Amino acid sequence: MKLLKLYVQLLKKYPLARILTLAVLIALVFVFTSLAKFSSRKRPEIVSLVPPVSLPGEVITIHGENFGTERSTSFVEIAGSRITASGYQSWSDSQIRIVLPLTVEDGLVTVNTSWGKSTPSFFARKSGIPVAVRQNPRTSLPVVRSIEPTTAACGETIIIRGANFGNVRGSSQVYFSANRSYANPAAVQKLTGQAGIYIGASEMDFDYEYWSDSELHVRVPNGAATGSLYVHTANGMSRNQLFTVDYKAGRSSFSSNRTYVVQVNADIENRGQGQDSRITLYIPRPPVCASQPVANITEVSPEPLIKNDLHDIIQQIDISGGDGSKQRFSQVFAVEVYRVASGIDSRQVKRYSDRQRLLYSMYTSSDSCVPSSNPEVIQLEQAIVAREKNPYRQARLIYDYIIENFSIFQEVRAGNVTVLDLLEQKYGDAYDFAVMFTALCRAAGIPALPVSGILVENNATTRNHWWSEIYFEGYGWFPVDVALGAGLDFSPQQEIVNKKDFYFGNMDNQHIIFSRGWNQIKPSLLNSKIVYRPRTYALQSVWEEASESTFNYSSLWNNPTIIGIEQIN
Repeated sequence: MKLLKLYVQLLKKYPLARILTLAVLIALVFVFTSLAKFSSRKRPEIVSLVPPVSLPGEVITIHGENFGTERSTSFVEIAGSRITASGYQSWSDSQIRIVLPLTVEDGLVTVNTSWGKSTPSFFARKSGIPVAVRQNPRTSLPVVRSIEPTTAACGETIIIRGANFGNVRGSSQVYFSANRSYANPAAVQKLTGQAGIYIGASEMDFDYEYWSDSELHVRVPNGAATGSLYVHTANGMSRNQLFTVDYKAGRSSFSSNRTYVVQVNADIENRGQGQDSRITLYIPRPPVCASQPVANITEVSPEPLIKNDLHDIIQQIDISGGDGSKQRFSQVFAVEVYRVASGIDSRQVKRYSDRQRLLYSMYTSSDSCVPSSNPEVIQLEQAIVAREKNPYRQARLIYDYIIENFSIFQEVRAGNVTVLDLLEQKYGDAYDFAVMFTALCRAAGIPALPVSGILVENNATTRNHWWSEIYFEGYGWFPVDVALGAGLDFSPQQEIVNKKDFYFGNMDNQHIIFSRGWNQIKPSLLNSKIVYRPRTYALQSVWEEASESTFNYSSLWNNPTIIGIEQIN
């Protein structure tokens, strides 16, 4: 403040001080004006290169802005080489035309002026671009030259030798004639797109053991029949080869198929406040298996993040804090379901010889759903099975014990309940019966799966339901519905006289599967918030996943509904 007063006194007392001050102000104004004028000029910018691919001697046009009205000392550079003066046909502030020199190479194109260098664009010399060679179908189609052995039972490994299988399997498949019957072949072709009836080897059953371009090791899948075998890759199909299935312990038959159109909806409402957040939905999709060979997605809205996951359609939504928005996720599936009739010869069911098989080790182990290693379960299994060694009779003893010693609860139990409550309370719902039967079979060394889905009543209403499948070596998967065998209320389309005997090895065509076994989903985000839905139509660890910043939202999962039924056979 004192300096300012002193400066004012100098201006008043000395005229020279006033002249100097005015000169400084004029100089500052000049400097600021020059800087403003300089800053108003912009670096050159390339918008497009036409054509971006060309040959030496041809003309290309560079479109953009701030090139300057004349070339002067400015220049164009391609792949580090300047275009010489004779190469310019025209130059304006927004367009430059040049003739490509004979030595031009692929690389970045820039316009250089006194105001700087433009952001680069890319030029490619036409003769240097590789051209995709069209494959000759005769040399790219998969070729099967031999199958060893040519006769095998369900679950046994065969070796397929040939060519053009691909070094990685990817989506390639090995197909076998299927053990299914149709009365209307035209309807089959319309539904499946195939003139024949085939079933692919199963990923869930770990049927693919080795895949190379010239050799495949594949297990004969459940539901295969004597007939044809072929390999299908991205390049096409091999010719059919004859293959014989050995029915060592008998065979199931699949008939009376029905096609259901099933809709699944989930609604998300944003009620939150605060930061934006992300919600991921894992929407179960019906699997493909011998009794359910077709499960196609016909509609999905909105477009999912991942559509072709083995178990789920994965949807994702970003929500803003407190905007009150709502989003519906809708999926429609066409699912073909067969009636299964057991043709097993229990005397030919042998103890498991291939205990190194991944299917055996996986489906005889305890997991988050099936408590087969629980001491109470093991103790009960030993008491039920006693000295019986035949896996079929072991499973039947377990089935009969549950029906005779536990009462079936008609409604689905809610609250903080577990399947182990069944052992103490002596009653449970269909979930308890199915999971306990699976656990006791696994404890006995019988590969078993809990199966989750819906029951379709005759009036097309649905309800969540659970049952089981057990695996016999040399035969395949064997369906068991303990709850219906125990008297759970249900009216099948075809009358069943003795439900207890029927639902041990047989199945109606009103069971729609949404999961076979427990699907352990790993969260995709660190510290995310997880929603688990117990005792519903699919068995999986995560249904919803919300980012850590999510404050408040609501979700409504609607149980699957039937919107159409077609009886084909």
